[in-house]
Amino acid sequence: MDINQASLQMHYDLHGKIEVISRKKIETREDLSLAYTPGVAEPCRVIAKDYEQSFKLTRRSNLVAVITDGTAVLGLGDIGPAAGMPVMEGKCALFKEFADVDAFPLCIDSKDTDTIVQTIYLISKSFGGINLEDIAAPRCFEIERRLKEMCDIPVFHDDQHGTAIVVAAALLNAVKVTKKEMGKLKIVINGAGAAGIAIGKHLINMGFGNVIMCDINGIICEGDEGLNPGQEEISHISNLNHEHGKLADALKGADAFIGVSRP
Repeated sequence: MDINQASLQMHYDLHGKIEVISRKKIETREDLSLAYTPGVAEPCRVIAKDYEQSFKLTRRSNLVAVITDGTAVLGLGDIGPAAGMPVMEGKCALFKEFADVDAFPLCIDSKDTDTIVQTIYLISKSFGGINLEDIAAPRCFEIERRLKEMCDIPVFHDDQHGTAIVVAAALLNAVKVTKKEMGKLKIVINGAGAAGIAIGKHLINMGFGNVIMCDINGIICEGDEGLNPGQEEISHISNLNHEHGKLADALKGADAFIGVSRP
């Protein structure tokens, strides 16, 4: 049985990889009175007077919402919110296993930016952080930007920031091993979606050197027509020598290649 079939069987067996459990055992009448009515009214009153107490009196300080619209799930593309649920559950399991952070998967059945932003904003008071996951570019850039402006909790887009952090760590190690010089590297990134652009911006900010972005049409250069907002933004700080051509042209003399394109 290959890994795909083994995973499918595991999912059938488990009926989901996560569950909600109570942190307080309710075994007596007193337990019930403390966890629920009438005792629960007191923390409610305290939070009503001081919003910040919600992070101390509820689980939200350790609770992350893992949210997708199902439009860019793994390498599968736009497969819809329901089909994206196994990935969201998996990410929640990683949060718990590796960081002891509780996470809850939410799959939104909409591709409308305004609807997605408003939906997430309206539920944000239940969480301590928002983890956006597998939302297609360029819509993901606007969703993240607007939520950061509206919400009073951290908003993290894993496909952008998580990927960029991991790639930067790998390149730092590669620079040490190869004895190459920071600031003088030529780095080619194939794929100018959410991950590629975030990686490019992060590497440029860290001072690795000249980053050249490529999409399906070839090298992205400042002044190109047809760029989406994310590509337009990074075109001003990448490809410092204003190269043109295809991916093969960009790779000439490159020190590092990062592949984050679709198949």
